[in-house]
Amino acid sequence: MESCRRTGLNEVLCSLSLLCVILDIQLDGVFGTTHVEIEHHLEMGRKLLAAGQLAEALSHYHSAVEGDSKNYLTYYKRAAVFLAMGKSKSALPDLTRAIQLKPDFLAARLQRGNILLKQGSTQEAREDFEAVLQRSPDHKEAQEQLMSANELEELQEDANAAYHQGDYGTTVGVLERVLEISPWDPESRELRADCYIRLGDPQKAIQDLTPTTRLRNDNRAAFLKLSTLHYGLGDHHESLSHVRECLKLDQDDKECFGHYKQVKKLSKQLDSAEELIEQDRHQQAIDKYQAAMKTEPNVPFYTNRAKERICFCLVKLKMAQQAIDACSEAHQRDPRNANVLRDRAEAYILNQEYEKAVEDYLEAKEFDSEGERSDLKEGLERAQKMLKVSRKRDYYKILGVGRSANKQEIIKAYRKLAQQWHPDNFQSESEKKEAEKKFIDIASAKEVLTDPEMRQKFDAGEDPLDPESQQGGGGGGGQGWPYPFNPFDSGGSFHFKFQHN
Repeated sequence: MESCRRTGLNEVLCSLSLLCVILDIQLDGVFGTTHVEIEHHLEMGRKLLAAGQLAEALSHYHSAVEGDSKNYLTYYKRAAVFLAMGKSKSALPDLTRAIQLKPDFLAARLQRGNILLKQGSTQEAREDFEAVLQRSPDHKEAQEQLMSANELEELQEDANAAYHQGDYGTTVGVLERVLEISPWDPESRELRADCYIRLGDPQKAIQDLTPTTRLRNDNRAAFLKLSTLHYGLGDHHESLSHVRECLKLDQDDKECFGHYKQVKKLSKQLDSAEELIEQDRHQQAIDKYQAAMKTEPNVPFYTNRAKERICFCLVKLKMAQQAIDACSEAHQRDPRNANVLRDRAEAYILNQEYEKAVEDYLEAKEFDSEGERSDLKEGLERAQKMLKVSRKRDYYKILGVGRSANKQEIIKAYRKLAQQWHPDNFQSESEKKEAEKKFIDIASAKEVLTDPEMRQKFDAGEDPLDPESQQGGGGGGGQGWPYPFNPFDSGGSFHFKFQHN
């Protein structure tokens, strides 16, 4: 301002003059620095790309593009980073911008054509390859890709024709080649997925639909279809995950929200039932599975699963006959389910039907082709032991009690039978001998079943009073009674007295 006054300039004009000078200095600094920075960003981007540090390279190319939006090479280089990151959709706009800035940029034309071909856009791809060949007729890659584009167009027409004729197997075969040429084409994958569904192969449909959720910007339809397919296969957690992705794109999508409520409710019931089983709350788990069957009565997997687990819970509750009935129903629905056969075998053991238990374990092992399940092997060995022991003496049958009977029930049964079969109640010698034999068996049964250690051995398929299994010594307080001790060795003068133990 002082210099202005010295030169006699108007104060306002002087201020404007100074402002212009300041702006000129600033603009010169910006443009000068920007050019240096752009070169720096391009160099750093090149080095980081070569080192495989793609995210860092992309950041530098972003800065270079912002600094100079007229440089076609900068767009092309950023597109190269996007492609290296597998983001072809992001690369396309940069390649298009590079071509707009330099229409004769053949490398960008060829690269864009390749992406469009992989996306299944045959017409646009052909235009790029033809543009390359107009300027470079001998360009080998452009020639080959143009042939592929022509082939792809014919294959797409063949696939659509076969599909509309209902020939889904042929459609799948044609689309195999289509997707070799255009692996990023969501329409072809969705068409093949539909064919797989119609051919009864939902797993392959899932494999085709999964990548389409990334190939389209808003593919709620694919997320809903994936959720539905997983739901039908019984994978409720995956189903819930996919339908949530649909709602992330649009929380007001009515179809997705309706399906979400159904899957969430069922998933919660099934998870809760399994938690109750882990807590040994088996009756509550049965109630949850019965509720789940009402929530989803139309998908066989969930009904089969619920009946399988109800069968398991009834065995754990030692409700033998109910377990047999439930397991038999589950077996009818799913004959190759080894878990159901295992659980029914355990129910038969509870019901003292050892031959049937062995049969079920043998059948279950047939479905364990690798022979890796130790529970089936151990269960079969135990059932076979129990069958062998039962053919000699079954202490539960002797007392007429179930395998889940408690000590009080065992003692009560023992007292009743001991009174009935005491030898003093019989007159003839033959009757006394028969009664004596039965009385010894009754006393033996009471001794084994009221001794926790001996009962555990018997439940595992070993008779603790059998000399063959004792190998020289019996278990429990009687030391293998009735071997060698016999309460009737002294003759008929023995008088039976009840002990309140």
